[in-house]
Amino acid sequence: MARLIYSAITSLDGYVADESGNFDWAEPDEEVHSFVNDLERSVGTYLYGRRMYEVMVSWETASADQLSVAREYAEIWRGADKVVFSRTLDAVSSRRTRVEREFDADVVLRMKSEAHSDLSVGGPDLAGQALAVGLVDECHLFVTPTVVGGGTRCFPSDVRVNLELVDERRFRNGTVYLRYRCVA
Repeated sequence: MARLIYSAITSLDGYVADESGNFDWAEPDEEVHSFVNDLERSVGTYLYGRRMYEVMVSWETASADQLSVAREYAEIWRGADKVVFSRTLDAVSSRRTRVEREFDADVVLRMKSEAHSDLSVGGPDLAGQALAVGLVDECHLFVTPTVVGGGTRCFPSDVRVNLELVDERRFRNGTVYLRYRCVA
C-alpha cells in the first residue's frame, strides 16, 4: 500500500501562513528546494483542498527562466496526478487533475491501496481531516527559522496524533527537516 504523506513548510511557531495569509517567508532556498525535489519524486498523486490547489497550480505554467531546482519541481508536479477536494471549484486549470466534491476517507483509502506511488496531502485543513481518521502515514515538516506569531496553523487543534521521529536534517539557511511516522 502506498503511503499518504503530509508535507508542510512551517514557521518555528507552527504556522504555514501568517495572519495576513502571507507565506513569502517560507520560500525554500536552492539547497532546501533540491532536497524537497528528491522527496517529491516518490509522489504520484497530490491531494489538495481548493486554496492549496490555487497556490500550487502556478507550477503548471512555471517559466523556463526559473532556477533549475524550480524547473525540476515543476516537472515533478506536472507529472503527478492531482485530486482537489472542493465544493466550490468549478474547473481546474492543470492537466492530470480532477475534482472530488467531498473528502471521503474510503475513497482516499482506496487510492492508497491502488497506488503504485506515494500520495501527498497538501494544506492543513485537508491534512487535518486525513489525520483525524488515521489515513496519514508520515509527516514531513520543514521548520523555518521564522516566528510569525499567528495565522494558519500547520496542524489542527482538535486532532491528536502520536509521531515517531525517523529522520532529520539541518540546512545552512537554518531550516530543519523533520520526518515523522504516524503511530497508533
